Amino acid sequence: MSRRRQIYEGKAKILYEGPEPGTIIQYFKDDATAFNAEKKGTINGKGVINNRISEFVFTRLSHIGIPTHFIRRLNMREQLVRQVEIIPIEVVVRNVAAGSICKRLGLTEGDQLPHTLIEYCYKEDSLGDPLIAEEHIACFGWANNEEMQDIAAMAIRVNDFLCGMFAGIGIRLIDFKLEFGRIYDGDYSRVILADEISPDGCRLWDIETGEKLDKDRFRRDLGGEEEAYQEVARRLGVLQSEDGSPGEVFDLSAHRGKLRGSKSKS
Repeated sequence: MSRRRQIYEGKAKILYEGPEPGTIIQYFKDDATAFNAEKKGTINGKGVINNRISEFVFTRLSHIGIPTHFIRRLNMREQLVRQVEIIPIEVVVRNVAAGSICKRLGLTEGDQLPHTLIEYCYKEDSLGDPLIAEEHIACFGWANNEEMQDIAAMAIRVNDFLCGMFAGIGIRLIDFKLEFGRIYDGDYSRVILADEISPDGCRLWDIETGEKLDKDRFRRDLGGEEEAYQEVARRLGVLQSEDGSPGEVFDLSAHRGKLRGSKSKS
């Protein structure tokens, strides 16, 4: 890797200065964290797979008119993306009760919600990304009313598209998180989808078995994390190496069946 200026390192990615003004190189790591980085580990090949899956999803979202920061994939672990001013809000879209909402509201995991629910969290690791209301966003000026309308509308469109896409490959989209950023043209700014969409930030369950195919396998010590991520990539059709042939990190031949035989059942 040639020497270049690192801009930021997060829990799952490193950002480097891009080759042209207004661009960033986004590098996907294998590091895995949970519970606000209280639990740390590694999922072998995760960065490669998330790079592929996020490229696949962002490309298809652009086809339905969702503006995103994605420009192109550079290699197995890197993407070229537009530089944006990240809005400090994590948007959580929920279709089924799972995770923190079950603890907060006493819901049973797996219950279908009456309708799609959008929640907002303040992006601040030191505070544990607390749940916030739209009134907080307006009060502290994190986003204006027009931006929030755009964010909510895009979140619903992304959810509708992803639900159908994953259902077509036998996966139920339980919930997921999105991040948005501003890009500027003079004094004018607009909001676009940023960050990534991958099993790191989505809850994905097999429709027939309910098997978890996402980072909950790491959070809950279920085992089979690598195989779960690979399975999602395989079903999406992105399970291949740079030259189009099966790659070592993607070789599922030795892993098929391991998820259902893992040490813990969800």
